[in-house]
Amino acid sequence: MKIALACDHGGLNLKSAIKKHLEKLGHEVVDFGTNTSDSVDYPDFSEKAANSVAEGQTECGILVCGTGIGIGIAANKVKGIRCATVGDTFSARMTKAHNNANMIALGERVTGIGLGLDIVDAYLNSSFEGGRHQNRVDKITAIENKNL
Repeated sequence: MKIALACDHGGLNLKSAIKKHLEKLGHEVVDFGTNTSDSVDYPDFSEKAANSVAEGQTECGILVCGTGIGIGIAANKVKGIRCATVGDTFSARMTKAHNNANMIALGERVTGIGLGLDIVDAYLNSSFEGGRHQNRVDKITAIENKNL
């Protein structure tokens, strides 16, 4: 799988661990940065990764900042993106299964590396269930098309 990955300075350590983990599993990672601990603005990196997912250049995306909140909000401003900020494996599985999320956001300061890798695995190993959930995702898309 080809996966977009991005972070700000607050998520650099977790992003680096996720990148190594994904590559070890055989995934292709497109790293949109940042790659330093210098203070940066998360929307700049989130937008690049989200655009790659929305345009089909990558299959899904993983974002990391201090909490996962800001970087996820920024991603959701890109048409076609359904990004959920997740802090546990159940939510990671359900956001794919029920919401067909094409990106997730994690918080390094609240999640940590061990749980963060488990969350990534739970998300990537889940699949959209369709059925009654498809109607709901279609309604989300209709809201997006009306307002963006």
